Amino acid sequence: MSERDLPVQPLAQQEQEIACRPPAGTEYNQSVETFSWRAFFVRMVCSVLVGFAALFAWVGLIPPAKTSSWQLPLHHPHESHLRNVRQLTFGGENAEAYFSADDQWLIFQGHEGTDTCDQIYTMDTQGGRKRLVSAGKGRTTCGYFFGDGQRILYSSTHLESEACPPLPDYSRGYVWPLYPSYDIFVANRDGSGLRRLTSTPGYDAEATISRDGNKIVFTSVRSGDLDIYTMDSDGSHVKRLTQEVGYDGGAFFSADGKQIVYRAYHPADPKEIEDYRALLRDGLVRPTRLDIYVMDADGSNQRQVTNNGAANFAPFFHPDGKRIIFSSNLADPSGRDFDIYLINVDGTGLERITYADGFDGFPMFSSDGSKLVFASNRNQQKPGDTNVFIADWVE
Repeated sequence: MSERDLPVQPLAQQEQEIACRPPAGTEYNQSVETFSWRAFFVRMVCSVLVGFAALFAWVGLIPPAKTSSWQLPLHHPHESHLRNVRQLTFGGENAEAYFSADDQWLIFQGHEGTDTCDQIYTMDTQGGRKRLVSAGKGRTTCGYFFGDGQRILYSSTHLESEACPPLPDYSRGYVWPLYPSYDIFVANRDGSGLRRLTSTPGYDAEATISRDGNKIVFTSVRSGDLDIYTMDSDGSHVKRLTQEVGYDGGAFFSADGKQIVYRAYHPADPKEIEDYRALLRDGLVRPTRLDIYVMDADGSNQRQVTNNGAANFAPFFHPDGKRIIFSSNLADPSGRDFDIYLINVDGTGLERITYADGFDGFPMFSSDGSKLVFASNRNQQKPGDTNVFIADWVE
C-alpha cells in the first residue's frame, strides 16, 4: 500500500500555521541562547509579519491561523534514542525508505507533483544521487533492495494503465484502496530488466525480501482474503502463511530470516466481519485498528504483540531480533498524530521513540542497528509534506 493511502496523511484542508522558524536542520536546544544581531533582526521582522497577519485576520481578509508557533525542528528534546537527525528529501510526499544490505543506499517512494503518482527512487544515505528506478507509469509502492544490492523489488499498477488509479470513495469512512491492478515486479537496481513476478487476479503488493534474497513475503487476495504469502525470488513456490479472517500485511523478515513481523486486523464479532467483507468486495479495507504480530518464517507460531485499540503499523525488527520498532497513533487512537515506538517481541517494554507533531513512521534500522531511517512531517514547508530522515541510533 502506498504511503498516501495510510492513516497518517495530514488532512488536505489543514491550515498552515503562521510561523517564524529557524533554518532547516537546526537542532532544538532550549538551554543555549546566544544574542546575535541577525537573530534579533529576524525576530523583529517575524513580529511585524505576525502583527500584520493578525490585523488582516481581524478585518476578515484572511482566516486566522490556529496557532502561532515555531515550526518543529528536526530533533525533539525528548527523542533520546536519536542523534544527528538529518533530512534527506525536501518537499512533496516521500516515505517507505529502506536500506540496501550494505547500508549505503535507500530505496523509497515519492511524489513531488511532477509525477502522475507515487514512483520508486533510490538515493544514497546522504540524500544525493537520487534516481527514478520504477517505470514512471501507474502507481507504485513498497520498493525494496535484494541482498546483492543489484536488484530491486516493487509493486505497480502500470500494466493495466499508465494513468494513476482513482482515489477511493471516502463516503464509507477512511479506507485504503486495494487496487486489483497491483502486481509485484523485479528489476535491476537502475530500473532496467523489469520482470513481473505475480499474475493472479487481484491485489498483490506489500512485498519485501529476506536478507539472503531467497524469499519474498507479500500480501495477496488470491484466496479471497487479505493474507500473507511467501514465494521464491523468481516467483515460484508460493505458500500461504495466514488463514484467519481479516487483513494481514506489511510483512518483513527478521535479519536471520527465521521470523516475520506484520500488521493485522482480525474482526471479531459478526458485524465487524460483515463490514470487513463488504469493503473487501469493493476493493477496500478500513485501517483504523491494526495490531503488530510475529510468526515463524513458515507461518507457524503466530502471536500478537500489541493490543491497544490503536492503528499500529510499519513494524520492523531490530537487528537483535528481540525488539520491534513500529508506528502508532497510540497517544490518540482517534487522531492522526503518529509516533514511532519500540517494543519487545513478547509485547513488554513499550517505549515511545519520537515526539514530533504530525506523522512519524516507516522506521527501519540499518543492518548493524546504528542508524534509523524514517518518514516524518517534521520541518514541513507546506501542509502534506512528508520527508525522509536519517538519524544515529543511541541505545
